[in-house]
Amino acid sequence: MISVGQIVFSKNGRDKGKAFVIINISSEYVFLADGKLRVVDRPKKKKLKHIQLTKFIDQDLKNKLLNAEYTLDSDIRKVLLLFGVNRCKEEV
Repeated sequence: MISVGQIVFSKNGRDKGKAFVIINISSEYVFLADGKLRVVDRPKKKKLKHIQLTKFIDQDLKNKLLNAEYTLDSDIRKVLLLFGVNRCKEEV
């Protein structure tokens, strides 16, 4: 099941293998942000078949996004660091 606030990995494209958070869902597309290159104001649009889902959903972030509260890019980065992805790339 796909949900807002869920962490996913890109399966295709130049961002293959990179982690994102779903910030919006359309019929066959999802809008993704990582808080660094893809910010909340300019999300990445990807087809559902081009993402790998995880079971991790951050409930605080999900509530913020669903209630249209102001969401910072640092909130997205914190969720990804909490999940433990992209840490090696940021340290290098």
